Amino acid sequence: MKVVKILSLERFRSKVRQIVKERGLVGAEVSVTVKPLTPEEAIGDPRRRDYPILEGRERVIEAAVLGARGQAFTDSPACFEGKLGEVLDLMLETSGKRAVFIAAANAALAHLGMARGTAHCKDEEPEECASEMAESARELGVKSVGLIGLNPAIAEALTKGFGAENVKITDLNPQNIGKNRFGVPVWDGKAQIPQLIISSDMVVITGTTLVNGTYDGIMQLVRERGKKHAIYGVTAAGFCELMNIARWCFRAKNGGPRQTI
Repeated sequence: MKVVKILSLERFRSKVRQIVKERGLVGAEVSVTVKPLTPEEAIGDPRRRDYPILEGRERVIEAAVLGARGQAFTDSPACFEGKLGEVLDLMLETSGKRAVFIAAANAALAHLGMARGTAHCKDEEPEECASEMAESARELGVKSVGLIGLNPAIAEALTKGFGAENVKITDLNPQNIGKNRFGVPVWDGKAQIPQLIISSDMVVITGTTLVNGTYDGIMQLVRERGKKHAIYGVTAAGFCELMNIARWCFRAKNGGPRQTI
């Protein structure tokens, strides 16, 4: 099977490899254990129950590197145990393997003090974060926002802040496409991304696009159109830090204390 490389993820991997090499961790006895979390472990007990992870459509996997934690969302959770060098050399041809790599990279960067907010917020914090996202968008002076990846708390906060007529939403889940959420029809995330980007002043993009392989195509369109943009979620913690991309994840938890190497 021909493996199609996700260029942005490969650039990120190169940076992580260099950092790990410089810190002398490639040949060290570093254990990486990745496990799927239960919804309660990942997000606690929020009041609203319409998050994808609570409905069973997505899972959070967590990697541990020298006591630090890193997480990633995926619809194909997989387990892995090995050394850091091994996980950084994984073939990234499936969403499951990409999630394992990203979670482990997040944990390694959290351990080194080079990535913040690598663990998901819990209970009512996701709604607090969503409200802060809407406020951050308003402060940028935009009039319309496109949300790529339906997060119900973010979608609701954006519609309250901008009006449903000024919000566009796309999603890849067939159960969501065509539905009306908070007064906004959910468009097809495979076919209608260009339409969303063209019709929005700003685009807010789920970090899960790094896992499902759609990130590069989305960002190419965003940059061609010169749109303001930000990535949201714990999945993109390390990626956004090393690639110098704006990330909105205002209640995420630090995955571990900085260690001296």
